[in-house]
Amino acid sequence: MSEWMTSKRRFLSALFGGRVDRIPVGNPTSVATVELMEETGAFFPEAHLDPETMAALAAAGHEILGFDTIMPYFSVQVEAPALGCEMNWGGMEMMPDCTTHPYKEAEDIFIPAEEEFLRVPSIRAVVEAIKILREKYPNVAIIGKAMGPWTLAYHGFGVQDFLMDTLLNPEKVRKSLEKLQEISVMFANLQVRAGADAICFPDHATGDLVSPEMYRDFLLPLHKKIVTRIGAPLILHICGNTLNRAKYIAEEHFDCFHYDTKTDVVELKKILGKQASLIGGINNPEVLLFGAPDDVKKQARFAVKAGVEILAPECAIPLRTPNKNLKAIVEVAKETFLQCA
Repeated sequence: MSEWMTSKRRFLSALFGGRVDRIPVGNPTSVATVELMEETGAFFPEAHLDPETMAALAAAGHEILGFDTIMPYFSVQVEAPALGCEMNWGGMEMMPDCTTHPYKEAEDIFIPAEEEFLRVPSIRAVVEAIKILREKYPNVAIIGKAMGPWTLAYHGFGVQDFLMDTLLNPEKVRKSLEKLQEISVMFANLQVRAGADAICFPDHATGDLVSPEMYRDFLLPLHKKIVTRIGAPLILHICGNTLNRAKYIAEEHFDCFHYDTKTDVVELKKILGKQASLIGGINNPEVLLFGAPDDVKKQARFAVKAGVEILAPECAIPLRTPNKNLKAIVEVAKETFLQCA
């Protein structure tokens, strides 16, 4: 017997907790590596701003690594220039970073019209890259990415100032998040219209910075509203140990949760139940960056046994991650063919 599902069908079926011929391997954040840049000739920082370069590097995740998905947004900073942030777009071995934070008050937040938003080079690059990829890869799942309002607030206000406001001025925080959701929704839907099959939605309310009570009070009601406004399946991504907020994540109606390996996946699975499928399972710093393929396979097999629907790195991978370690995830996924068939 051979695989009978296309990558797109396999990924989307698993995303919704359905039948698959084998477990898919996904990439909701980024698998761009220096090795892939050298193989494709598509390098940072051009790949953050030029649609053709972006599409070429993103496609390598499928063409070279064998993943079932393609994801052309490589950092967390694409929306930052649209908020008024000045940028350092980094280099081949350095991710972009915003160097200024223009907001002081909620009233400083300006929501551009769609046409103006699309004139921002980094925004336009992602949307155009998705169009290129959709035409070239009709049977591969294309994942877009739109930062949630909490992450956008980090860009606009600065992490420290924004987190201080959650304690000192919670009403300002609520007003800011309410306004910033419009950027999240607009960018997500632009990518859906361009051809994205699903949207990764990182909102970095991580356990080491944000208490579960803050998550409940600030983000739970907002996330529940946002999921009704985006026209594609949604993958929530939060770094760190999220077990203490998993019960709230289960209420938000995201289709899938991209989890960090700091989280006990067995317990996470119990809490989420059938409310959301899981994607992830492979640690970045110890296993993918510094481990060997056998270490990757061991962790991937554990994730499969724990019931993770889609294998993936836990977050955007370090740029010096060896391609052989990423290919090892695919090898484990292919072992599941006879189990799933």
